[in-house]
Amino acid sequence: MKDTGIHYQLIRYSTEGPLAWLSLNRPDKLNAISPAMIAELDHALDRAESDPAVRVIVLSGEGRAFSAGFDLDMGMDMNMAGQAKTGADRETYKSAMRRELMQDFNIIMRFWDCPKPTIAAVHTYCLGSAMEMAVACDITIAASGCRFGAPEVKFGSGIVALLLPWFCGPKKAKELLLTGTDRLSAEQAQACGLVNQVVAADTLLASARAMAMDIAANDQLAVRLTKQAINRSMDTAGMRRALLDALETDVEIESTDTPETRQFNDIMKSQGAGAAIAWRRAQVG
Repeated sequence: MKDTGIHYQLIRYSTEGPLAWLSLNRPDKLNAISPAMIAELDHALDRAESDPAVRVIVLSGEGRAFSAGFDLDMGMDMNMAGQAKTGADRETYKSAMRRELMQDFNIIMRFWDCPKPTIAAVHTYCLGSAMEMAVACDITIAASGCRFGAPEVKFGSGIVALLLPWFCGPKKAKELLLTGTDRLSAEQAQACGLVNQVVAADTLLASARAMAMDIAANDQLAVRLTKQAINRSMDTAGMRRALLDALETDVEIESTDTPETRQFNDIMKSQGAGAAIAWRRAQVG
C-alpha cells in the first residue's frame, strides 16, 4: 500500500492502485468513534472522493475489533446535561444535542452517499453506530466470530441512523433494537441482510480487497450511476426522510431526563456501565 504522506492520529489512510484504505486506529479504546475521529474520517473521505485514481473505498479497524461504536465519553458534561434537561435551558440543550447527533449521522451517511463504492471489513465487534456505519457501506464483509448489536437502549440512548428496518425488516429491527443485544453473530447478521459475506478472520482483508478489485475493474461511470440509482430508489421509498425523523426521536431521547435516567447515569459515572446495567435489570426482577 502507498503511504500518502498525510498522517492522522485516529485513522490510517493509504492507497493501493484503485483502492483507498481507511482504517479506524484507536485500538486501545476498541476504535470507539470520537469527534476527532469523525473529523479525520471526513477529511479522508474528501481525499478519496477527489482522487481520480481511487475507484473503491475500504473501511476497516486496527487492533482487536472494528469498533465498539461511538465513544460513551464523548459529548456534553453529564452534570450540565442533567441540569439542562430539567431547567429552562432544555431547548438550548436540545439544539446543541441536535448539532452533535447530526455530525454523527452525517459521518455514517457519508459512506452511503459517497459517489464511489464503499466496503466495510469488520471483525470481533461491530456495535452501535459502528454497525450503522458498516451497514451504510455498499458492501459489508464480516470475519467469522464478529459480534454485532445495538445496545443503545441499555444506556438510555437512541439510534443515530435508523437503517436497520430498511435492511433487515421491522420485525427483526425491533428485536435487535428493543432488546439492545450485542450478541448477534456474523452468520445471523448475514441471514438478516446486514452482511454480504462471512469469511475466515485471517482472510478478511484479502476478501475485502478481492471484492473491491472486482468492482474497480468495472466501468467506473456505470458503477457510479448504478449505485446512485439504487440509493435513489431507497430515497423514493422514503428512507432519507424516515432517517431524519428518527434522528429527531434520538434528540428527544437524549434530551429528556427521568428519575430512571438520572439514577442510571449516577451509577454509571461512579461505578461503571456494567454496574448501571445490572442496577436497571434488578429493578424489573
